[in-house]
Amino acid sequence: MSAALLNSTMRAAVWTAPDTIEPRQLPVPEIPAGWALVRTEMTGLCGSDFSILHGTHPRAEAPLVMGHEITGIVEVAAETGPAAGTRVTVEPLIHCGECHPCSGGDTHVCRALKLYGIDVAGSLAEYVALPASTLIPVSNSVPLQEAALAEPLAVAVHAVSRAGLTGGERVVIFGAGPIGILTALVARHQGAGSVLISEPSEARRQVAEELGFATVAPGEDPIQAILAATGGDGADIAFDSAAHPSVAAMLPRAVRVRGTIVLVGVYKKPVELDLQALTFAENTVVGVRVYTRAAVERAVELIESRELGLDRIPTQVFALEDTRQAFDQAMASGRVLKVFVSPAAAPAATTQESS
Repeated sequence: MSAALLNSTMRAAVWTAPDTIEPRQLPVPEIPAGWALVRTEMTGLCGSDFSILHGTHPRAEAPLVMGHEITGIVEVAAETGPAAGTRVTVEPLIHCGECHPCSGGDTHVCRALKLYGIDVAGSLAEYVALPASTLIPVSNSVPLQEAALAEPLAVAVHAVSRAGLTGGERVVIFGAGPIGILTALVARHQGAGSVLISEPSEARRQVAEELGFATVAPGEDPIQAILAATGGDGADIAFDSAAHPSVAAMLPRAVRVRGTIVLVGVYKKPVELDLQALTFAENTVVGVRVYTRAAVERAVELIESRELGLDRIPTQVFALEDTRQAFDQAMASGRVLKVFVSPAAAPAATTQESS
């Protein structure tokens, strides 16, 4: 990197207060030993970012450059890791390396887990500095908006792995947001016998059907639909990507005896759950927290294989200057499943949608 860039500023979108994001000029980040400087290509927005925006996230503090779903080009490489010019995705987890989970190799559930873009500066800027160890190369042959799905896809890969899905299972998924749809795609790819999606939004239900999934019909009781689809038994595996109290109430009735419930979405507060029903049916309840390194690497493999049909997922790209509008679109829960912010995109009128 030239000395001029090292001593220059960059464009950034900075969260400064609840529901307030401001365009600012910030210094290009310094690069500690073992770190790389990444030129941001795309940043995906997700539910964690929404809670930061509203000022309800328990850890994030303003001012902050958000953004943990990171895709970019290595501008300045570290001594080890991807070379300059390499497109990369990022495993944005920060772990202590000392607690019991970390010492056992489960760094993704570190007792003091933090993330780039939440606890420290992220990628809603032209450049982001990151440890070389967090960078995972992604082929340039992959369309950028598919490569940018690596982080949420890793959540889905990890969820399906935690479910123990081996093939032939009858699967139900609550919620057809980005994580629900990606989980459905991974489950189908891994050999699920059937996948049924329950989603109250008509726009998102239609997207699920366009992707080839059966859905619960508008106005139909989800449990009745699940029982009808499974001969009265219930699903073998139910993925809860909605994290809504109304879904928690249905989960014990959604799965068969000795079925598995996978909690993919994050509930914001405690909810009622029928533990007696779970006990009598000997159900398994599995939690999912972010992803392992192996899940991110597998997500990249799936993206590069082009086998999931990610190009059919409706997305929209906003300019860095339009980050606040990007959040409005991402929180609308409409047909657009994934919203990205790109420093290279032109502002306002030239945003684009793909489906």
